[in-house]
Amino acid sequence: MLDRDLAKVYGVSTGRLNEQIKRNKSRFPEDFAFRLTKAEADSLISQNATSSSGHGGYRKLPIAFTEHGAVAAAFVLNSPVAVSASIQIVRAFNRLRRMALGHKDLAVALAELARKVRGHDEQFKIVFETLRDLMTPPPDPPIQPRRRIGFAPPKPS
Repeated sequence: MLDRDLAKVYGVSTGRLNEQIKRNKSRFPEDFAFRLTKAEADSLISQNATSSSGHGGYRKLPIAFTEHGAVAAAFVLNSPVAVSASIQIVRAFNRLRRMALGHKDLAVALAELARKVRGHDEQFKIVFETLRDLMTPPPDPPIQPRRRIGFAPPKPS
């Protein structure tokens, strides 16, 4: 998703979105967000009949976001829409994961389909890998002992 589209979704200007991305660069590795090349941007302009850069087009090359980058952007923006969207995104991923874990037959069918389609299309491979990742439960966070707060009575001697 391009920065201008994501900004519309989150109810902020493209400049504001890009400003927050720049300020929080460590949260956006290359597999979350990346700036398009000139050739990629030109290809988008010709596909979408967007005006040229001299007539209101891009002043800077746009930033493209993966699904992980879109989620990370919601966390760095402070608009009410972005806050609400980040909560909804987390809930949607949790719901998807629970559904996938509850359907073991889906995993078997997915493996069968992946075996049949193998070698036909690279994009199918990406889809299957993404679905498998969604079906894999996240590791449990390490449990740390809680520090007791308050007055501790003296131990009997």
